[in-house]
Amino acid sequence: MPRPRCCRRVSAEPGVGCFKPAGVSMDELQEVVLAVDEFEALRLKDLEGLEQTECACKMGISQPTFHRLLAEARRKVADAIVNGRALRIGGGNYRCRRRRGCHGH
Repeated sequence: MPRPRCCRRVSAEPGVGCFKPAGVSMDELQEVVLAVDEFEALRLKDLEGLEQTECACKMGISQPTFHRLLAEARRKVADAIVNGRALRIGGGNYRCRRRRGCHGH
């Protein structure tokens, strides 16, 4: 039986919940779901430019776990861009640093 997944720390809830190609209604699009912890991994590494070890520490996970999380997030974003899919941000097993508790979505 696998270990239960630990709750990842994120700085805040994303301000936007969805991105989509212009000129196409959501009804016509397939969706790719980017979990909030995957979003945070992208933000820390690719936007903030932090080293992976520092990112992992901020999220309260190991460096190998952070690497897997980042790789999956990048794959999902590439899938949405290349294949013209909507990118929905939400869900995952995380908690905000500013609040206590865990969001298991």
